[in-house]
Amino acid sequence: MKTIITNAFSINMFSDHHRHIVEFIPKTAHEASQYLSEDWESAVGHPDTAALFSEQLGVTIPVNRVNVQLIPSQTRLIVGQYVGPRLPEGATTLPDGAEIRWWLVVADR
Repeated sequence: MKTIITNAFSINMFSDHHRHIVEFIPKTAHEASQYLSEDWESAVGHPDTAALFSEQLGVTIPVNRVNVQLIPSQTRLIVGQYVGPRLPEGATTLPDGAEIRWWLVVADR
């Protein structure tokens, strides 16, 4: 199964208009990084976000501005959700009081 790492989830990730059941499973940074060992792609479109994700996961996350298509039973997402104050331009570390919450997102029909 292919893994896509991103910083957001959108209903537009489904290309069809069928019913989908979506599961959001919280993960630690270590657990999230384990999904990036083979057959994965970055969909992180902002350099600062990619740098923060790389620092958090210990894996180089390239900047890649692409549209994501979540195909049930074929793809899964690792979503890094930034929580905290607005990031200053060029940030490579998290400011005080900020965190990235990691989620495994899988879909089924």
